[in-house]
Amino acid sequence: MPEGFKTLPAAFYRTQTGHEPVREWLKQMPAEDRKIVGDDIRDCEFAWPIGLPLCRPMSGTKGLWEVRSNLTGGRIARVLFVVNAGRIVLLHGFMKKSRKTPARELDLGVKRMKEVQRHG
Repeated sequence: MPEGFKTLPAAFYRTQTGHEPVREWLKQMPAEDRKIVGDDIRDCEFAWPIGLPLCRPMSGTKGLWEVRSNLTGGRIARVLFVVNAGRIVLLHGFMKKSRKTPARELDLGVKRMKEVQRHG
């Protein structure tokens, strides 16, 4: 991780009812997995722009990115995010079970991204 200041600080997406879905998802994880995902997000904050293997843009969804985390036991986690107003907004987190990102996960990320882009 580079020394110095965060290039883009991360912020949690917040629903209109005040829920922070990614924070809530992270809190349900075992501590070891939570640390892995948190470290990966932190690496994005300090090293942005950063590409594979840690981050990649989601094809067909202009502006939507994913943080790619390899967890214990060979499991895979993804956090979808958008860069908006000088910060990384963490939109949606999920466990990946197949090669292709499920449409419902992608659709939720896109929906939240559009909301963030509309309202800042």
